[in-house]
Amino acid sequence: QVGLVESGGGSVQAGGSLRLSCAASEYTYRTNCMCWFRQAPGKEREGVAAIYTGSDMTSYDDSVKGRFTISRDNAKMTVYLQMNSLKAEDTAMYYCAAGWGGSWPGADDFYYWGQGTQVTVSS
Repeated sequence: QVGLVESGGGSVQAGGSLRLSCAASEYTYRTNCMCWFRQAPGKEREGVAAIYTGSDMTSYDDSVKGRFTISRDNAKMTVYLQMNSLKAEDTAMYYCAAGWGGSWPGADDFYYWGQGTQVTVSS
């Protein structure tokens, strides 16, 4: 079974924090790279953070460096995105994705996607 299920989105004031979770099936969790993308209304989808299987090497978009942290729990087959010091411009639908990851921060090499979780930050 292939699947990604996100949770943890919600509404928060600027400066607040949220933690997103992405529960994966075993097949999906074993892919080379798992990451978070986001898409705001009227804007293109953008890569936010990625974590690579085995090495646990991480990569972040410049706009979230120092504020967001991606991590994984192998026992739970879950990837997390801890978001601190949230800003209004972080408001978007956040998607978990898995795949080869060679296109990061582009989405071309990510074959498996969750349904998304909404994050709304009010200023």
